[in-house]
Amino acid sequence: MNLGATVTSSGIHFSAWSGTASRMWVSLFEGDVESARPEMARGGDGVFEASVPGLAAGARYGFRADGDYDPARGKWFDPDKLLIDPYAIEIDRAFVYDARLAARRGEGGDTAPLMPKAVAVALPPRVDAAPPLFRPGGLIYEVSVRAFTKLHPDVPERQRGTVAALAHPAVIAHLTKLGVSAVELMPVTAWIDERHLPPLGLRNAWGYNPVSFMALDPRLAPGGIAELRDTLAALRAAGIGTILDLVFNHTGESDALGPTLSLRGLDNHAYYRHAPGDPGLLVNDTGCGNTVACDHPRVRELILASLRHFVLNAGVDGFRFDLAPILGRTGDGFDPQAETLRAIAADPVLADRVMIAEPWDIGPGGYQLGRFPKTFLEWNDAARDDFRRFWRGDPGTVGALATRLAGSSDIFGRDGSLRTRTINFIAAHDGMTLADITAYGHKHNHANGEHNRDGHDENLSWNNGVEGETDDEDIRNARRRDAMALLATLFASRGTILLAAGDEFGRSQKGNNNAYAQDNAIAWLDWAERDMELETYTAALSAVRLGFPALHATEFLVGAGEGDAARPTADWLSTDWTPLDEARWNDPRNRRLAMVIDGQNHARRIAVLVNGDRRAVAFHPRARPGHGWRVVSPARPGQELRGGEGALQVPGRSVVFLAEQPA
Repeated sequence: MNLGATVTSSGIHFSAWSGTASRMWVSLFEGDVESARPEMARGGDGVFEASVPGLAAGARYGFRADGDYDPARGKWFDPDKLLIDPYAIEIDRAFVYDARLAARRGEGGDTAPLMPKAVAVALPPRVDAAPPLFRPGGLIYEVSVRAFTKLHPDVPERQRGTVAALAHPAVIAHLTKLGVSAVELMPVTAWIDERHLPPLGLRNAWGYNPVSFMALDPRLAPGGIAELRDTLAALRAAGIGTILDLVFNHTGESDALGPTLSLRGLDNHAYYRHAPGDPGLLVNDTGCGNTVACDHPRVRELILASLRHFVLNAGVDGFRFDLAPILGRTGDGFDPQAETLRAIAADPVLADRVMIAEPWDIGPGGYQLGRFPKTFLEWNDAARDDFRRFWRGDPGTVGALATRLAGSSDIFGRDGSLRTRTINFIAAHDGMTLADITAYGHKHNHANGEHNRDGHDENLSWNNGVEGETDDEDIRNARRRDAMALLATLFASRGTILLAAGDEFGRSQKGNNNAYAQDNAIAWLDWAERDMELETYTAALSAVRLGFPALHATEFLVGAGEGDAARPTADWLSTDWTPLDEARWNDPRNRRLAMVIDGQNHARRIAVLVNGDRRAVAFHPRARPGHGWRVVSPARPGQELRGGEGALQVPGRSVVFLAEQPA
């Protein structure tokens, strides 16, 4: 049975589920005025239904539910609370936080004037669910829709900050220049501000506080699902896939002091996890006040319906799941074989989609990197941290760097897998930008109004001698050099890679590492101040990576002599082109190595030379008989090295790519 609002030839059929409500109504609206409130009949399976003849697509509505009210026991039924349909496809306006939405029963009055209304939608024919364009090993480009185009000079002003702006030719040209395989859109479903933000004059800018799992936020997609579908089609026509970042781990109803907007008012106990023995205490494995009970059958149905909706009605390539261990949590903790995770993998609509886990939450046993099913790619914070540690200059990090460059087999090969599921990244939305990593030794979150207490204290960052902005050209050049080295390391790494939008041209958040509440110039990409040298370098790195399968393949690299035709090998060499021995691997002062990859199926060998010292170092690459090395990295293109005669001066704090070719 389809839940929600189903438009028929004679009217609209409404249905909603609650295991414990005693009564339920559908409130119908003409504008903001409630025009009718027919009661819904309860079936034996907890589904409440009502058919209203004469209604057509575009009708506005909400649900109301009644039953026991005792928050100390987790019962929140209140017919004065207008509730958004969990299966709503569209809402008529964005959510605005108001303390009256959190009022106790009998105290706050009817919340209908404060709430958006769901809009009954007659969906057009489903899109052709073509196979995903994105393939593991590609480049994912993480985008905050509003921040990405809010200041873009080529996008019409009325379109800036919306999903439709991503289809603008200037935006697509930028993505194509970078060799983007798929854009990953930070949350676009409807969200509400956290209650502490309005008094600070701030608002949620990222969208990780959802109310609806399907309805798009009207601020980002005023054209609804059609706007998303058309934009994805334009991106696909350019060879670019789309991944949606979805939040199924918590909702904006938050803790016991939060607003009642949807799931809490329909069936609090079913939709959220509660402490054993205390039905009034919400489990907070997310740090956001509540935790969605993803192991409940009705929640599982809602999650699956949401994912199918975005595939069938918009054509998305796949999904990234925020705080993904919540999807696999049961009463006994995280289970990689949890029924909800298995149901996603087995669903015929979803089976071929790209699935990406952020593999941690803050609950017990919440760090699950490498433990998700083989169908999932995973954000690899170990790669992020080891890349940063090496370039910060931490001693004894060359071995960890090599492990991450080779695909992190210590994490993703524990089950005997031959391919990595890693998504390597230097920076993402959560944390400092790439430019700030090299310019700030400490976070600077004062604009968030929490006295710099929020956000991570350890960023594995450095400032090159001065904290923050400076006019010193030497320091500015050193920072650009370090950013280039970090980018080159990312593009040299095995597996899928992720680049946060704007990091390719030096965007800064002034040291803010938690800019979720900065819907302003701190977070908006400043297209007028792009570092074009850095952007050109990034695009060239991407072209090198795309041109050499040995770089973007996903098979783990194994040591020379351990592989075969199906397994690529790597030599790990010192500057004199001899194998790194145990002493040099373990030398805390060693900041140099060469990774030489023997490509599969007679592909050309490629060498990656890493110099983490501040001074230039001579590498002495030797080629196979009848071959030579050519520099292909963007910093010094065209230089050739023949046989064993040449010596290549690799500048300090840099990475150089060499390709082998016939002499």
